[in-house]
Amino acid sequence: MVDHSAASPSRRPKEPKPLRQIWLDVLATVAWGAVLLRFWLAGKMPLLLHPNYVWLAVAAGFALLGLGAWKARQGWIMQHRRSRFVVPNPQHFNLLPPRLSSLLLLVVALVGLGFTPRPFASDVALNRGVTETLMMTRAQPQSFRATVNPEDRSIIDWIRTLSVYPEPDAYSGQTVNVKGFVIHPPNLPEGYFVISRFVITCCAADAYPVGLPVKIEGSRSQYPADSWQQVRGNMITETLDNQRQLVIQASEIKAVPQPRNPYAY
Repeated sequence: MVDHSAASPSRRPKEPKPLRQIWLDVLATVAWGAVLLRFWLAGKMPLLLHPNYVWLAVAAGFALLGLGAWKARQGWIMQHRRSRFVVPNPQHFNLLPPRLSSLLLLVVALVGLGFTPRPFASDVALNRGVTETLMMTRAQPQSFRATVNPEDRSIIDWIRTLSVYPEPDAYSGQTVNVKGFVIHPPNLPEGYFVISRFVITCCAADAYPVGLPVKIEGSRSQYPADSWQQVRGNMITETLDNQRQLVIQASEIKAVPQPRNPYAY
């Protein structure tokens, strides 16, 4: 009787599923660490997080790379010394199969590696309700200084000042010098636009726009939406959209480059 099994060529044993799962976890973990560090090295992290929390994201990036290296070493040992290890088979409930969840994490990380964060623009501001925050803001007055010269106030300073004392007539005639991006709200007449900034409390997900209406001579089409402008002028009180509001009567408007970090905090 011929033993056909002895004559058949030796085949490399198939890699066990737990081992393949480890290498998939390694790729997903390292990819996410690379995403966080890429945004940090490219200077894009402030577009996603408040500066107070950037260090946490950077630390997480390095931690993920370290975890990926540790899991890679574990996989290498298991691959070369299988006989010395017993692959654990824990019994627990998973919402998704482990391989599918790791694959989803890897795919999202690869998308993130090819994604470049961009600042929010006027369309997002209108969707988040800038027209409802011209007089009120969710930004709390962290530091209110009545002695600050009006021309030294930023848009955020003006909004915080209004949140403390919202009577617009109290500021009529005061000098204004602010920078921000242009919004064309559909509820404002042609001779008005809004100069605005986004405020981040924690991350880009909670960013919200604040702004002030600007009264100009002529059509607002000469100041394209999303363009960054420096507006000089004086404060006046007008009724817009059936509401008394503080408005900037522009005396000079000059295009300026978008700042490296366009958000306020």
